[in-house]
Amino acid sequence: MSSPVAVSDQLSGLAGSGVGSAAVLERYDQVLMKTFGTPKRVFVRGEGCYVWDAEGRRYLDLLSGLAVNALGHAHPTVLSAITGQIATLGHVSNFFATPAQVALADRLVAMAAGHRPGRVFFTNSGTEANEAAFKITRLTGRTKIIACEGAFHGRSMGALAITHSAKYREPFEPLPGEVTFVPYGDADALAAAVDGETAAVVVEPIQGENGVVVPPAGYLTRARELTAAHGALLWIDEVQTGVGRTGDWLVHRAEGVDADIVTLAKGLGNGFPIGACVAAGAAAELLGPGSHGSTFGGNPVAAIAGLAVLAVIERDGLLAHATAMGEHLVDAVGRLGHPLVAGVRGRGLLRGIVLTEPIAGAVSDAALDAGFVINAPRPDVLRLAPPLIVTATQLDGFVAALPGLLDTAREGEH
Repeated sequence: MSSPVAVSDQLSGLAGSGVGSAAVLERYDQVLMKTFGTPKRVFVRGEGCYVWDAEGRRYLDLLSGLAVNALGHAHPTVLSAITGQIATLGHVSNFFATPAQVALADRLVAMAAGHRPGRVFFTNSGTEANEAAFKITRLTGRTKIIACEGAFHGRSMGALAITHSAKYREPFEPLPGEVTFVPYGDADALAAAVDGETAAVVVEPIQGENGVVVPPAGYLTRARELTAAHGALLWIDEVQTGVGRTGDWLVHRAEGVDADIVTLAKGLGNGFPIGACVAAGAAAELLGPGSHGSTFGGNPVAAIAGLAVLAVIERDGLLAHATAMGEHLVDAVGRLGHPLVAGVRGRGLLRGIVLTEPIAGAVSDAALDAGFVINAPRPDVLRLAPPLIVTATQLDGFVAALPGLLDTAREGEH
């Protein structure tokens, strides 16, 4: 019999065995590709809405791993579901089916397709879900895609082709075409671009990476009307906004809009990698045997994690809670009356605090030093996407600290 493997031995000399952040960051710089720059902290533990670094300092996590940890860290129901499933059956490949996979697909079809028949392709991330959606659009026989300025749909070649930022796109061009970008939220510009050659319009109901930008009322409805009129697909990317983040399961469904393709990920697995491309109606039949695949997508552990997340959101009334806490945050920040705050935009617990000066990066750094995890997607926007379980007391602690963070950042910039 072989001797047991001690996983802790492989952490020797790194955080987790009593050594602080410096050792981890030194090795990180030597063995990790430099795609993310230098990490700002080394986190070793999480519970609820809090994380701890290698030195034992606690932080209120108001970013949820970029809107991923919808139920916070180490949620007992998700942990129980994952450990129970992996102890029973962890992976079998997509040559075979598992009950968890089918049950989660049922839930997502009901959520995204509404009254129409639908099908799901499971992935490991939002980028991969968008890759599957991109391939679906090609099977319409058309190649023209309308995307939006400010859009972010991922970093793989297909997802990057419909992502607007030049700094992400240009080093990797030529990218898959034919993609036309129109101003986000401009229904007239969209109407001018969509025609009989259009395969799909792809749109985020709220642009998270662009600074939590919300389109005008009726924009998604108009996009549905235009695509239907020209026989094109409406593809809605709810990777960041879906699964309760905004106080509804899906933003577009809450607005009464039917999409042909919906992409999901992030909060669906509460940290366990999972994504989904849900197609409805005729679009659901376009991918056939051999036309796409994934080794890990939809494995039973990921699927059971998704089922657990949905069950907890329902059981604990977290859709209503996300709405209430989002409104509480907006009101509390507004009451500060701080001259550096122009306002708060967003929906539910996806919020952008808009600043009057481009100091968001410095504010984010000051917040981290003070024990709060947020980020700055734009120079003048702070993004908050806390776990859906966040309390008013926790949010109030951040709001109370915010004036000092703003003042510190402005003084540092000047």
